[in-house]
Amino acid sequence: MKRYLDQLVLKDLHRKMVIVTGPRQVGKTTLAKQCMPQFDRSQYFNWDVAQDRRILIDQSWRKDAGLLVLDEIHKMDLWKNWLKGVVDGRPSSQALLVTGSARMDTFRHTGESLAGRFFSYRLHPFSVREWCAVTGAEPSQALSHLIERGGFPEPCTADSDEDANRWRAQYLTGLVRDDVLEFSRLREVGAMRLFVELLRDRVGSPLSLNSIARDLAISPATVSTYLEILQALFIVFTIHPWHRDIARALLKTPKVYFYDTGLVRGDEGVRLENAMATMLQKHAHFLQDSAGREVDLHYLRTKDGVEVDFVLSEKQELTHLIECKASDDRLHSALARFAKQFPDATAVQAVGQLRQQQEKQGVLIVDAASWLADLAA
Repeated sequence: MKRYLDQLVLKDLHRKMVIVTGPRQVGKTTLAKQCMPQFDRSQYFNWDVAQDRRILIDQSWRKDAGLLVLDEIHKMDLWKNWLKGVVDGRPSSQALLVTGSARMDTFRHTGESLAGRFFSYRLHPFSVREWCAVTGAEPSQALSHLIERGGFPEPCTADSDEDANRWRAQYLTGLVRDDVLEFSRLREVGAMRLFVELLRDRVGSPLSLNSIARDLAISPATVSTYLEILQALFIVFTIHPWHRDIARALLKTPKVYFYDTGLVRGDEGVRLENAMATMLQKHAHFLQDSAGREVDLHYLRTKDGVEVDFVLSEKQELTHLIECKASDDRLHSALARFAKQFPDATAVQAVGQLRQQQEKQGVLIVDAASWLADLAA
């Protein structure tokens, strides 16, 4: 299945090494293998396969391979040193594509820098825009499907809800039992699993690590480490309140969302908010990775608790104010307030079930699915 990054990755492979990261089973290997026929004598190697691992260690692949695909090599000791040597020593005609399910710059800070040697992309689950492009579905159909199934390829294309649910149960169990252990050497599997279960009920709410630490009877520092691991493995992501001072913003309470909307427990509004968060994050990452734009996703909250679900900023200036509603088309008072405070930003109230689009006090009240279909990716 064609993905939204295919052509960009192919173009950049003729210029530099390309690194594609993203959640487990989001389609990185499929994307890589779809690139291989575009090059002569392409070869694919996965560090998790014993036979491939020996070839990677010995660097005994074909020297005339037009494309080398190296999967999960961040699990190799001192992988940055090793990869720098491969990049610098390869023939000028050889393209190099590296994929991995964990962020390859997290928890692995030793070794030579790869700066200037690669372009990077983050592959995300399907969004309304991409699902419409792939299947021809209407935006409303796409949004309903993605809220129900999540945007990962296998459950998204499964023949039945039962098959999708079976995939999700195995996926979450495998992530906590295998990937977290291998990535972090963490042994408190039970506590980590409970942490994930707690997060499934707290999507979209300001996250108190101290409160969760008390619930789990562990230290706040340990909870913070757990959260970093889950982010590094693309299981969850956090967004922070917007502030022109980035350091101050990062100290504020974050909100957490799952890359797989199907993991979220909550009502229709919570699941819609998580789906919108994933698509806005995908939009921001796409503009960062493909065009080098300084686009970021945050939320907006005042000291007296007045809040808007999401804001997009570029170069630390607000460009969009976004409030998410399942069916309520009444003007959100906080959004109207912020629309006056930031007149240069586009204020949008995205409603899942909307009868008629309208504009009130500088706020566009729009159909959520149609608006999401117009994002960059």
